[in-house]
Amino acid sequence: MHLIYKVANWTPKTRFYYGWIAIAVGALGTYAATGGAQVTLAGIQTLIFDDTGWSQSTVALGVTIGTWTAGLLTPIFGKIADRSGPRIVMAFAAITTGACFIWIGGMSTIWHFYVAYIIARGLGNPALIGVVPRTVAVNFFRRRRNLALGLVSMARPCFGAINVQLVTFIAMWSSWRHAYRMLGVYSIILSIPLLILMRRRPEDIGLLPDGDSQKESTSSPTKKIGGVKEKHHVTECSWNANQAVRSTTLWVIISAEFLIILTSGTIGFQLVPYLTDSGMSIRSAAAAWSLSSLLNAFANPFWGILADKYSPRTLILSAIPLCLFVTSLFLLVSGGAATFTCVAIWGATSGGLNVLGGMIIANYYGREHFGTISGIMGPFQTCGLGLGPILGALILNVEGGYRTLFFFAIAAYITAIGLFILARKPKRRICRC
Repeated sequence: MHLIYKVANWTPKTRFYYGWIAIAVGALGTYAATGGAQVTLAGIQTLIFDDTGWSQSTVALGVTIGTWTAGLLTPIFGKIADRSGPRIVMAFAAITTGACFIWIGGMSTIWHFYVAYIIARGLGNPALIGVVPRTVAVNFFRRRRNLALGLVSMARPCFGAINVQLVTFIAMWSSWRHAYRMLGVYSIILSIPLLILMRRRPEDIGLLPDGDSQKESTSSPTKKIGGVKEKHHVTECSWNANQAVRSTTLWVIISAEFLIILTSGTIGFQLVPYLTDSGMSIRSAAAAWSLSSLLNAFANPFWGILADKYSPRTLILSAIPLCLFVTSLFLLVSGGAATFTCVAIWGATSGGLNVLGGMIIANYYGREHFGTISGIMGPFQTCGLGLGPILGALILNVEGGYRTLFFFAIAAYITAIGLFILARKPKRRICRC
């Protein structure tokens, strides 16, 4: 038993901080789970339509149900991340998701797709993309927390874009089904490094956040005041879930994030069909969507670096107007290079909106119960994300065009700006730090 305990808790020694290993291994899990993410399905849905003959709304319904399932499970996974850590739950999710991808690769009826996709999305999103890896980042980092969250959030759109191109490429010489079988095998194998290398908190392996020493952990970086170097004591106030839910600010943030992610799901899932309806080839449309996703991904660390220096709330109040302006441009273009460019720029401007919301939660409520508190927000986020594809499909069926879709997005962004203006940092009379 002692030998088993030592093997199970073996941690490799590194010359750099172990938190970066935890984030890197988590990113490998995110790559696997993006096979079921909306960013990937949005880019390859035309391949599925051509192969199966299913309608756009049929696939969108499955995506919506799967996303809502992930939302309902997010609070559970948030509590698990806080109490037990990520190792077992991430490894289990990788194996289950991999099996579902292999099933999707061999499916023959719509209910096969629904069952496999809903399970893969429901488990994979919170455990491998959302609340669990974000909790790991918050636990391992404090001074560079927002950069870490930006890197974690970068993985989903970045790997989603890669998967869109990979699936499209494999479909040219074989089938998109073969690509999903390969992704499933990868996901199952990935469970091994997840089980071996993931950890709950740096304190569990004798470290402190950011790799600080005990002396550094009680002081901020040196600052000059009146020409004299001084160190200032840093404490972080952690709220528990019961305290957070009684905070009006949390519900204002949740409402704003719901609108933002609803808009992202509504527009994002329709962009490839929008491009093809504008006369663009499926290959060019997939390239535009991949470029949009990559720009979305690489914007996240940029916002993280800024958020370690400035208020995440201030930054999101700068980012939403940029996204609002780019969305307005869709009403003025009608195809060709201009539309391609707008899709790419929309990805870059919308990239920071979701990750900055998580940074605000960590900044306002601390790390001790971050998984549980952000898990409360999870169902609302994934409800919006899941509602987006089916809402977009309904708008298109009623209107027959895309203008109403973009007007809806503009109104949602304006409302979100108003909500974040109200979302000031909450105060507590007694703070347990």
